[in-house]
Amino acid sequence: MVSNTASQFTGLILLSGEDSPGVTAELFQTLSPFSIVLIDLEQVVIRGRLILTALISLDPAHCDAIEEDLDQMAKKLNLDLAIDFQDSLVPTTQISEKAHVVILAPLMRPGAVATVAASITQSGANIDRIHRTATYPLTAIELDISFPPAATTVPQLRRTLAQVALSEKIDISIESSGLRRKSKRIVLLDMDSTLIQQEVIDLLAKKAGVEKTVAAITESAMRGELDFAQSLEARVAQLKGLSESAIQEVASEIILTPGARTLIRTLHRLGHKVGVVSGGFLNVIEPLLKELNVDFYQANTLEIEAGALTGRTTGRIIDRAAKATALREFAAREGVPLDQTVAIGDGANDLDMIEAAGLGIAFNAKPAVQAAADSAVNSPYLDSVLYLIGISREEIERADLE
Repeated sequence: MVSNTASQFTGLILLSGEDSPGVTAELFQTLSPFSIVLIDLEQVVIRGRLILTALISLDPAHCDAIEEDLDQMAKKLNLDLAIDFQDSLVPTTQISEKAHVVILAPLMRPGAVATVAASITQSGANIDRIHRTATYPLTAIELDISFPPAATTVPQLRRTLAQVALSEKIDISIESSGLRRKSKRIVLLDMDSTLIQQEVIDLLAKKAGVEKTVAAITESAMRGELDFAQSLEARVAQLKGLSESAIQEVASEIILTPGARTLIRTLHRLGHKVGVVSGGFLNVIEPLLKELNVDFYQANTLEIEAGALTGRTTGRIIDRAAKATALREFAAREGVPLDQTVAIGDGANDLDMIEAAGLGIAFNAKPAVQAAADSAVNSPYLDSVLYLIGISREEIERADLE
């Protein structure tokens, strides 16, 4: 909602040039003798070059004196100065929806940024600020945007930007703004092909010499001929008689997705909680999850008798619906609202938890999962998820030092 506007005499000050310590202090020391009010301020340093802007309200009678003092200050600091004094219409009350758009790409092309910016403009939103949050292993750019009344909403813009992401071959996330973005969150991840690079059932099937049979059952399930529970039962049945020692062998062969340790370590050090829910097998993955200090986890359990797999599981099946239930249980346990949860996965089995979470992220996922998720990441680095939830590379590196 935007209410009445009022006329206000303002001055826009722009300083640019080679950065050096104390520029901001010099600016405000120069302005301090005058009766002014600071309305807005922005400072950026890129490759040692400074751009500092300040918007002030002031008495028009002080314009010449302020300009003269600022000119002397700029010469002293060897900076370029531009000043614009004018009457401005300033909203006396403004309540608008705000959001953050994050763009990720291995190589950030100007055309991709232009397409994103044009889509935001066409939606009726305004780009208030643009800043870089990471340069490696991906470039991440965050745009702070605001929606005036009757403009496109965040969900509508999300659908538009999803098409832009596909056409420009970039990853895009949009999330509503507010204090909650920096408050405690829980992040729940799928295990196979998300937290780790392999599928545990395939590793076990190889040990049992039945990988082709298990792969055929998996393909049948993907064609919709079997649901997850039926598929799991059929595949586990092929493992009957496999020695219990194969579980430890497979556990030692697991390879984490690049960035997985950084993701979990950073989230923990910034006060968040991490969970894993898997359609795989607790017998295999639990040692790794304990090593990573994962706060919450659920998975299927292989039944073992007399030192060998029976070809059955015990306990409830962790399927698509159970994953969403696990998300709600994890959130309730930590006292975190569901809209403060993040779910990350790659397959159809993850769809319910991705849709239930406040922010659902498809990680190197199948097209149907990407279409259902709020955001998609198609890079090999799991820690790039951090940029989507407002954590910068600098924060990641500071967390590593703590």
